[in-house]
Amino acid sequence: MAATSEAMTAVTGELAGHRPGIGIMLLSRDGLAFVGHRIRMPAGLAKWQMPQGGIDAGETPRQAALRELREEIGRDQVDILAESRGWFHHDVPDEIAQGMMGGRYCGNRQKWFAMRFTGTDAEINLATERPEFDAWEWVSPERLPELVVPFMRRLYLDVLAEFRALWSGHAGS
Repeated sequence: MAATSEAMTAVTGELAGHRPGIGIMLLSRDGLAFVGHRIRMPAGLAKWQMPQGGIDAGETPRQAALRELREEIGRDQVDILAESRGWFHHDVPDEIAQGMMGGRYCGNRQKWFAMRFTGTDAEINLATERPEFDAWEWVSPERLPELVVPFMRRLYLDVLAEFRALWSGHAGS
């Protein structure tokens, strides 16, 4: 069954050709998830996504996650609630692999974190040194798969399942 085999392959260890990175399910006090609207994406792929990024040399996944928050939303005022048990991966379309990833990678291999934002909405600042988002919202986590690019839907479904206990008691449908 195709859906089952896709789900089984979403959590992995080392994958050749996949950039090591992190992803963050940033939750509000009410259990809503942060999404930013991506800029600098190929035509038709400017969609919403949760914060994510690469792991720099010498960085732990946790350090990378906090750095990415500072780079993407201007703040790292969070409580870390959980770290994914394994690594998730997704492939990207060729135009992203060749363009934004410079032909070095065919996708991402990511450690995901669930975090609770402890700052205020007014402190979120997308005008960072290298902005990645041009807008942001708090959304019900159930909406995440419909907001992201199709090539990341399976990964988002798997992240939602792993962190369900952390958000399902808060968010409405």
